[in-house]
Amino acid sequence: MNKFTPTKPAGARSVDDITGSRRLRRMRKADWSRRLVQENRLTVDDLIWPIFVVDGRQVREPIAAMPGVFRLSIDLAVKEAERAAKLGIPALATFPNVDISLRDQTGSHILDPDNVINRATRAIKDAVPGIGIITDAALDPFTSHGHDGILRDGIVVNDETVEQVAAAAVIQAAAGADIIAPSDMMDGRIGAIRDALDANGFQDVAIMSYATKFASAFYGPYREAVGTAGLLKGDKKTYYIDHANSDEAVREAEQDIAEGADMLMVKPGMPYLDIIRRLKDEFQMPTFAYQVSGEYSMIKAAGANGWIDGEKAMLESLLAFKRAGCDGILTYFAPEVAELLKG
Repeated sequence: MNKFTPTKPAGARSVDDITGSRRLRRMRKADWSRRLVQENRLTVDDLIWPIFVVDGRQVREPIAAMPGVFRLSIDLAVKEAERAAKLGIPALATFPNVDISLRDQTGSHILDPDNVINRATRAIKDAVPGIGIITDAALDPFTSHGHDGILRDGIVVNDETVEQVAAAAVIQAAAGADIIAPSDMMDGRIGAIRDALDANGFQDVAIMSYATKFASAFYGPYREAVGTAGLLKGDKKTYYIDHANSDEAVREAEQDIAEGADMLMVKPGMPYLDIIRRLKDEFQMPTFAYQVSGEYSMIKAAGANGWIDGEKAMLESLLAFKRAGCDGILTYFAPEVAELLKG
């Protein structure tokens, strides 16, 4: 076999000639210089920890599809809230898994002031008053069909659902919720919630709008966690945004801001970094991403199998949200990341 030896072109330019002496590696040459010019940083202040609560005492149920995540009874949720506060995590987002006997076509149990989510809010606030509590007024954990709204003749009815979601938001605020984050994607829900909160003396309770919640395949493990996986009939495409659309997402966000949203959320996170960037550039509003269950579980599973460095992938994924424009991230990794940052 003949060995080929490239020849240097006649009059070939030096690298300095090619780059105009602009060598971008100069500031990457050492750890100290990389730290000096790092554009984005992840801190514990960026983290919101979603947790799942159930009835009972001393209940710590593992969620098979979400390694390291558990359904917690309220007494243990309080312990985790105390741990989160010590780690500096600013806020928790709470989600219930209620007994099937309490679920019906309209999700009426969400209006019970003593349902598990409201009792959890009161207990956590009593024990850890300085931590923020974010609650979701969507109906899906409370319906017998797994949809986010009231189902009539196979259709999720918008206006009746909005009325119930707004009433639930007031009850959650009365229990001590600091932020209402409705994930149902019904038209007009933000304005209705704002009106209801204000009319009942909760002007200081904020609204984090799931402004751009997409019809996504990444929600599966969450549905197992809240017990809706086997209940859902059909899909949610009549109210979640088509994942092919970005202009529609901007219009949804614009509408929610006009109705009184204090913050915007993009859900899922990693597949929608372009949406995060568009919303931040367009509206300059506090913008958050929900790193959803499927994203979490993929990183966990690949890390457990040795296919990726799970810890590095976790941190890289969260920093990507910051780079895209996020002010914070809802992530099941929150306590793990907070421990790493503290260390």
